[in-house]
Amino acid sequence: MSQDQIDILLKVIVAVCLGGVIGIERELARKPAGIRTHMFVAGAAALVMSLSTVLINQFNQTFGKVQSDPVRVIEAIIVGISFIGAGTVLKSEKDHNVYYLTTAASILFAAGIGITVALEMFPLAAGLTILVVLVNAAVGGIEQKFLGKSRDHTDEVHRDN
Repeated sequence: MSQDQIDILLKVIVAVCLGGVIGIERELARKPAGIRTHMFVAGAAALVMSLSTVLINQFNQTFGKVQSDPVRVIEAIIVGISFIGAGTVLKSEKDHNVYYLTTAASILFAAGIGITVALEMFPLAAGLTILVVLVNAAVGGIEQKFLGKSRDHTDEVHRDN
């Protein structure tokens, strides 16, 4: 195994662990996307971002200067992950509420954390993970206490009829 492969594997492991922290909070809140989903999303984002860097370097060595836009890789990851997030969102025909938007947003954030790990911004990735967990847990508690929402409904959006 080359040093590049070891580095990528370590980045994916870190991203998977950080995604798991977010997933644990979602799992404890009984949301549809939990530990494994968040772990896979963060890990996949780190993997794809890391592989794109290796691929660009290999093309540069083989063919000379290769023009690339790293933002396109990030955009592709975000678009792909957004489909997973969209799959967690439910609209109730009965009460016309939309459920699990916060879970979809945390999936998207897990991808961002994976990208951050791939870019070797480890303290930022750890801080973002803590931030997501705090927002999910603390704001959910605030919604319960002051807005009267149950823990099962802190992920919903009410639509005016």
